[in-house]
Formats: sequence, structure tokens, C-alpha cells
Amino acid sequence: MYAGGGNGTVAQGLAAVEVAPIEGRAGWLVRNALRDRLEESGAASSSKRYLLQIKLDDRLEGLGLLSDDTIGRERRTLRARYQLVDNATGDVVLDATAGSDAGIDVVSSEYATIAAEQTALENLAHDVADRIVTRLTLQLHQGS
Repeated sequence: MYAGGGNGTVAQGLAAVEVAPIEGRAGWLVRNALRDRLEESGAASSSKRYLLQIKLDDRLEGLGLLSDDTIGRERRTLRARYQLVDNATGDVVLDATAGSDAGIDVVSSEYATIAAEQTALENLAHDVADRIVTRLTLQLHQGS
């Protein structure tokens, strides 16, 4: 799959993917993680053959009620619906989803809980970006 290293078909295909802007903080995190991974894959391409369009669903829900009716645990989920579009033809080459979730302990310090929620979002963004790049790699390998 990675034959040829940075000059291989898959690496060149990944480098030719432009990531469209994604709404929100989670979108900013996912887009930056994707751009880092795609640019690492091969030589930067001035002409982008593909456009990656992503819609995110970021949810934070309370779980585990304590005896005093407060939430003791939260679950953060990040789901991405994405399409890889060929810029030359306008055809959708890939239409898929990726997602990940994390559990967060709610502690007495509100600051610590907010920091844990933000860290969870950052980690989820990196995980979702990794899943998307893996799926793109498989798609580009099959297409070569």
C-alpha cells in the first residue's frame, strides 16, 4: 500500500486532498489534524485533486447520577460524516462516517471538569482524523 514512500500513488493521492473548512471548535481541531496527516503523507501538491467535506456531530451528555442527584460521569462523542469529491468530475469517490467517544469523570472542581472536556475533544479530534485518513488511504489504494 505504501510502496514508493512519499512518491507512491497513495502518498501522492493523500497529498492531493484539500480539506474544506469545518464548522465549530471541533471542526477546527479535526481539520488541523487532517491537514497535518495529509501533508505528512507526501510532497505538498499545489493542485488538489480531491476535496474532503466533513460534517461533525459533537455531543456531551451526562451519565451516572450520584446519590445527591448530580452527574458523576459524562460521555463525549464526536461523529464525522465525510465525502471525498473528485474536483475534476464532481463525483463522490467516498461517502463514509467515522467516530469516537470518551468518558469524563465529573469532579468537584468545575475548572478541572471543563479542562477534561476540552482534552477529551482534542483527543477525539485526533482519533477521528486518524480514522478518516486510514479510510482515505484504503480508498486511494483500491483506486490505484
